[in-house]
Amino acid sequence: MTKYILSILLIITTFPISAEEFTTLSTISQGESVYSLTKEQKGVSISTDVFALLLPATALTLTLCEKDWKGLIQGVETAAVTAGVTLLLKYTVKEWRPDHSNQHSFPSGHSAVSFASATYLQRRYGWKWGVPAYVIATYVGWGRCFAKKHYWYDVLAGAAIGAGSALIFTKPFAKQHELQIMPVSAGNNIGIYASITI
Repeated sequence: MTKYILSILLIITTFPISAEEFTTLSTISQGESVYSLTKEQKGVSISTDVFALLLPATALTLTLCEKDWKGLIQGVETAAVTAGVTLLLKYTVKEWRPDHSNQHSFPSGHSAVSFASATYLQRRYGWKWGVPAYVIATYVGWGRCFAKKHYWYDVLAGAAIGAGSALIFTKPFAKQHELQIMPVSAGNNIGIYASITI
């Protein structure tokens, strides 16, 4: 009983909730949710699932469309390290989720995957891909807290694992392929010169 009271106090102090979201606490058991989620929370939870799958799918699709085989290897390395570290911590730390549904709260896998994908896209293909990817990844992190699936520090740790893995393994596409873009002028004409090594 003390364990449940301590967990409830931790949840209340970490992420305040309204009275409507709180369910009967006397029947809490392992795997049973402490919260009755609102429609908004359920919707956000589903959308974070979708976006957490959409980001790596986008990264993979772009990589294949570019026929960027070196980038594909870097993406696989990033994904493997992100998944490995995240799962190792989840099954070692065994922190209860805020909704008390299981003990896989730390770190946030959704955030790890999302920020790994966003950082991969930004490093490999530039900010035109990175900015929207980071916006989506940030939404995923916020949504996991809003839907009572993670504490803020779970999301922060997941984001650090994912982004860190991508920073280690992903080299910029332009640098790797010696992309050069410069203005040129031949008297009355002005143009842009671009070259790339494949």
